[in-house]
Order: sequence, then C-alpha cells, then structure tokens
Amino acid sequence: MLDFIRESPALAGLGAGLVTWLFTSLGAGAVFLKQEFSRKTLDVLLGFAGGVMLAASVWSLLIPALDLARPAWGGWKFMPAAGGFLLGALTLRLLDYATPHFHLMLARPDGPKCELPRSFLLVLAITLHNIPEALAVGVAFGAAALDPSLGIAGALTLMFGIGMQNIPEGMAVSLPLLREGMERRKAFFIGQLSGAVEPVAAVLGAALTAIALPVLPWALGFAAGAMIFVTVEEVIPEAHASGNGDAATLGLILGFVAMMCLDVMFG
Repeated sequence: MLDFIRESPALAGLGAGLVTWLFTSLGAGAVFLKQEFSRKTLDVLLGFAGGVMLAASVWSLLIPALDLARPAWGGWKFMPAAGGFLLGALTLRLLDYATPHFHLMLARPDGPKCELPRSFLLVLAITLHNIPEALAVGVAFGAAALDPSLGIAGALTLMFGIGMQNIPEGMAVSLPLLREGMERRKAFFIGQLSGAVEPVAAVLGAALTAIALPVLPWALGFAAGAMIFVTVEEVIPEAHASGNGDAATLGLILGFVAMMCLDVMFG
C-alpha cells in the first residue's frame, strides 16, 4: 500500500476523501432509522466530533510538522507549523466571511446576505466544516508519500478519525431537516451532499503536499489551523446552542481522548 501511495498520492487522497464522504453519508442515513434522536444526543455527538478534530490537529498534524521542521529550522522549528497554522485559520475566516451559509443548530444565517434556499445555505455551512478536514487527510497521505518516516498508519488513523467525526456532522444536517417536515430521501440527500467536497479537497491536499518536502510542515500546520478554526467557530457553539453544554463538553473530552489514543497506538 505504501508503494501505491508513493506512486499516486493524489489517487490515494481521492480514495481517502471518498471514505470520509461515506462516513458523512452514514450519518445522514440516520433519517431512515425509526429511532428518534434527541437534541442532547446530537449535541454529545457534535462535541465528540469537535474533540476528534482538536486531537487530530495536535497529534496528527502539529507534532509531525514540528518533527519535520527540526532538521532545517533547529531551535526555530516552530516557525513553519506556527506560520501554516495562522495562515490556515485566516483562510477559513475569509471563507466563512465571504461564503453565505446557514447554521441550523444556531438558527441563524452567516456570511453575506443572499436569497438562496436555506437548505442550500446549510450545505454550504457543513461544506466549510469539511474542507479543512479533507485537506488534512489529503496532506497526511501526501506526507506519507514524500517522507517514509511518517508511515502510512498515521494517515489511515487520521482518515478514520475524521470519518468517525463526520457521522454526527451528517446527522446534524439531515435530522433537523427531517424534524422540520422534509421528506426522508431529500433530507438524506442534502446531508450527504455536504460531504461531496471531501474527495476534491483531499486530492488537492495530497497533490500539493507531495510536491516538495520543505512544504510539508507548512501544509500540516495549515490544515491544523483550519480545523481548529472550524471547531471553535462552528462545531462547539452549535453543540452548546441548546443548553446541553455539560453533555457536549463530555462528548468533546471523549472524542479528544479517543483520537489521541488511536493516533498514539497506530500513528
């Protein structure tokens, strides 16, 4: 598998992006279950997703970025990771500012005013969540192709970790739409559509990262900054929007520990 990734990092990124999109579709498929999911349950799952993203940003992205920068930067090894981190957060802030979208959990629109349907704006909101996650997965596979010391296990762990937290994100789109009276198939379609950007972003991340070794620490830091921006700006506030802050925080802690353990064991 490692030989395949080294020869075709973009293709490997595509496969990883398709896997994470599948997890989003699984979450959106909750609309076909007879069981009713309470808002508290959804908030715990969103908190869990936020915890996974925070842990992945540290163990799967920032720490490898620091290790890769050590030979060239010495005592200033933090510079590429810090610079990439700030650039990633700024990029997502600009996207958040420039793209009209709707937060169903917070019951408010965001970004520029427009007359687009709310369901379309909702897909844009979750798409903004998914871009940095998919970029991170693509960067991880591109890094594994370029630097054998990183190994493939870390990229696979990140892929499944991000996929795992995509399940509640898919649910967060489709289930509220179902409760508002939307037909099940349409609610599922809109929910899974929010993950359609992931294969594209993963290919982009893998292709750009595989160009040159000096780019890797910056790319890893960029992905981490983008993911943490989304977590703090979107995921955590939405998990706390209905007054289930304690339960959502517990979910975040469990998600953080779960991703940390997976990355340490298999990364």
